[in-house]
Amino acid sequence: MKKLAQYIFGAAMLAAAVPAVAADLPNTKGPAAAPVVDFFNPWMLRVRLVGVLPTSSGTVYNAAGPIAGSNVRVTNSIVPEIDISYFFTKNIAVEAICCVTPHTVNAAGSIAGLGQIGKTIAFPPTVLLQYHFTDLGAFKPYVGVGVNYTHYFGNGSGPLFANLSIKDSWGVAGQVGFDYMIDKHWGFNVDVKKLLMQPNATVTLLPATPLTAKVKIDPWIVGMGVTYRF
Repeated sequence: MKKLAQYIFGAAMLAAAVPAVAADLPNTKGPAAAPVVDFFNPWMLRVRLVGVLPTSSGTVYNAAGPIAGSNVRVTNSIVPEIDISYFFTKNIAVEAICCVTPHTVNAAGSIAGLGQIGKTIAFPPTVLLQYHFTDLGAFKPYVGVGVNYTHYFGNGSGPLFANLSIKDSWGVAGQVGFDYMIDKHWGFNVDVKKLLMQPNATVTLLPATPLTAKVKIDPWIVGMGVTYRF
């Protein structure tokens, strides 16, 4: 019995000594790996060259009412465009675009012989809410819908007209496009937008005939450019 008690006492002392010895041994494990951080910057910038392609029409009115067969045509324009996007999530973003586009307004239809009505410059800032598809690798398509406000300035009248005035307009905007990312920052972009722009206009047919028109410009805006993701 005495020997059994000695064995039990010796085993207990050995068990108590093992943790202390282990604590004194050098630590051979490396430092814990840092957690992987998925860095997400919400800002994106694009610079595009765009074609502004009006699908224009409009009826011209004199004091007696609409002029039968009258129409209006607005010329195309090619300009640079800058936009900036902010991503609330990896899929949801808001985009603001800005450019200025010069156009010539021509009489058409039954009044085509009157020639150029005038010239104007459109400033159409537009804000769109977008959904970006992110599960297709470097190819990142998106769709958007929003609102457009257009201010017209720099108006000039044609040879037979004077006092061209075009009122500012509001309209709906729609968008489809894609970015193809070359690396995490740089890519190229293709974008198509449709804007509803339907301003009211007034002009004087010389020598003193006032005319009014409701002009449907409603341009397609087709662009290609460079994407930079911050």
